[in-house]
Amino acid sequence: MEQERKALKQGASVIVASPGRLIAHLDLGYVNFDKLRHLVLDEADRMLDMGFAPDIMKIVNMLPRKRQTLLFSATMPQQIRRFAREMLNNPVEVSISVSKPAENIMQVAYEVEDEQKVALTAHLLQDKKRLERVLIFASTKIKVRELAGNLARRGMKVSDIQSDLDQNEREERLRAFRSGALPIVVATDVLSRGIDVKGIDLVLNFDVPSDGEDYVHRIGRTARADASGIAITLVNRKDRRRFDRIEQTIGIKIRRLPLPADFQARPSSESRQSSSRRPANPARPQQQGPRNEAQPGSEERRKKRRPDNRRKGPGNGSGRVGD
Repeated sequence: MEQERKALKQGASVIVASPGRLIAHLDLGYVNFDKLRHLVLDEADRMLDMGFAPDIMKIVNMLPRKRQTLLFSATMPQQIRRFAREMLNNPVEVSISVSKPAENIMQVAYEVEDEQKVALTAHLLQDKKRLERVLIFASTKIKVRELAGNLARRGMKVSDIQSDLDQNEREERLRAFRSGALPIVVATDVLSRGIDVKGIDLVLNFDVPSDGEDYVHRIGRTARADASGIAITLVNRKDRRRFDRIEQTIGIKIRRLPLPADFQARPSSESRQSSSRRPANPARPQQQGPRNEAQPGSEERRKKRRPDNRRKGPGNGSGRVGD
């Protein structure tokens, strides 16, 4: 911190900083950006996904209004476009064509409905001998937490990485994943860019990515450094058109695999739970004879329950009036 303070006070031609660290210096009052000419925001979509938008806007508001601003983003969803309009003056958008997935990635897809996705994911991860590191992507933070918890309850060593975690927690889990101590990570797209972890055997898209660019970034986490890898995408009915558009974008027809035979023969855990909770059909009572047929012991039970109105009346200590 002291070396950085000296450099900022004495003057530096180029400053490369994370938003939080730069704000720490700005808050101490010795940073003068009056002569700043260029602001470069790299990986803007990732910074927004990690919750850095307020920090970035705080920095931007302390800079000279007359400057050149360059914003780089691997994807351009509406949130990034709004963010760009807030800080850029008459921005010019330059698009670079989507890169293609590496040829040594085996890409396959399963068409499966949402209620069976968790069970299929667990089924595909059963062979742990061949899968040392697995990275699973889900579309929302809630899904990431729920899926990680579900897999953990099934006995798997797994953790989640998403933007609700602070930086130290994310780095600690990423180090465990890198070292092999944590074999399975479930994450949002916050991990689809900017990390380099070697030896990821499988990337599993629990949800179909929003576009072809996200798909390429996700599956690009495997098959790094000329290694081979597997990319599996689970496609539900409503996401089939989106997956078709991804195939058109990357120029590849991804092979659909049939559900594993032993998986098809077994109902999903959700179905089993709902079946065990389902009440018996009152129209079809179980293990009972016809309504008018006398059952063993039924007459004795009726006599015990029936009040003897002839002997019990008001004031006889029964506590109720006879019918």
